[in-house]
Amino acid sequence: MNPVSLPLPPLRRAAALVLLGALALGGAAGCSTAADSAPRTPQEQESSPTRTPTSASTATDVGWVQLMTPMNQQAVKLLTLAAARAAEPRVRDFAVRLRTGQETELSWLRALLTRMGLPGTDVHAGHDMPGMVTVRDLEAARAAEGPAFDRLVLVQVRDHLRQSAQVSRSEITSGRRADARELAAALVTAREASLAELERLPGAGRALG
Repeated sequence: MNPVSLPLPPLRRAAALVLLGALALGGAAGCSTAADSAPRTPQEQESSPTRTPTSASTATDVGWVQLMTPMNQQAVKLLTLAAARAAEPRVRDFAVRLRTGQETELSWLRALLTRMGLPGTDVHAGHDMPGMVTVRDLEAARAAEGPAFDRLVLVQVRDHLRQSAQVSRSEITSGRRADARELAAALVTAREASLAELERLPGAGRALG
């Protein structure tokens, strides 16, 4: 899916165009099929895709990891709220499991930042990037209750999963580092599975249109 075709506000649409210009140099590619998105065991985490031998980094590799890290960080904040406050039990359970998966990915992304010699600071702080859970989004979630809260969470999480999958496909296509591309492929697989599950949750049809 082309994220720029979403009904984004002008600033977000412009940001999406800039982002795709930087990351999708070779265009987005198709990727793997959906797989079980359950959290990995410690033994499986030891075989993280980030352990693959590396090569020199490109601007695409750098841009991808520096975007994906804060995207996951912000998503975890929203998922933490959802795990505690969602009105529908299946939405709460989904949020708990997805948060665990996103936190595991964060450990891999931070390790990749370290290997690439990049700072752990959020270079996108204050930017209204497509798929990024913003401070305003979190404030709106805290102010919502009941089914309205669930609808907000489902939309925000859907957007996060779609956009981060799209950007990761661009890394697979245009990145150079083997460890970054392998991690991007793992993230796409996880997001495809999570999106499929999200769309089956109670209230998803109404919330997502």
